Amino acid sequence: MDRTVDARGLVCPQPVIKAKKAMKDMTEGILTILVDNEIAVQNVMKLGNYSGVNPSSTKLSDKEYQILFYMEKGAESVQKNTLEECAPDSRKKGLVAVLSSDQMGTGSEELGRILMKGFVYALTQLEELPETILLYNGGARLSTQGSSSLEDLKSLEAQGVEILTCGTCLNFYELTEKLSVGTVTNMYEIAEKMAGARLVIRP
Repeated sequence: MDRTVDARGLVCPQPVIKAKKAMKDMTEGILTILVDNEIAVQNVMKLGNYSGVNPSSTKLSDKEYQILFYMEKGAESVQKNTLEECAPDSRKKGLVAVLSSDQMGTGSEELGRILMKGFVYALTQLEELPETILLYNGGARLSTQGSSSLEDLKSLEAQGVEILTCGTCLNFYELTEKLSVGTVTNMYEIAEKMAGARLVIRP
């Protein structure tokens, strides 16, 4: 029996989780998954390929994509967990990006914020993504509610990039409850990550 899963408006890993759950309830038929961004398309397609259901995708409009899973008896079971399905192997081992401000450069604060937003977006487009992104001092604002870089950081996290924000900094700026991507870290781990990095990039 055919089935449709509407995952529009959801960020990874939610579309993958919803598709995976629907697959468990189906033995035959066509499973249609609707999403609204290309990252979700890539991750759901990857789930379909792992599962042996001959997935195909179609762009219906600027913000609507359709993915079809052709369910058949005996299809290969899913071997990867959800986080692995959302983490394409495109990270560069030992590459750490350090964001210590929500602005890039000095001079105009407004321009600095525009440049930082562009830099974080540029990270999402690299052929080799950072393994870890460290955010501290003013950079802690980037991973919190209301940040213009939040969706780009979520996209990076969905692809397996570790996002770590300084807990002391969140407390100082009274943003602890507004952290919206990644996890809280401490200065020891920040020092450890930087000391163990093969390459550290700073905007």
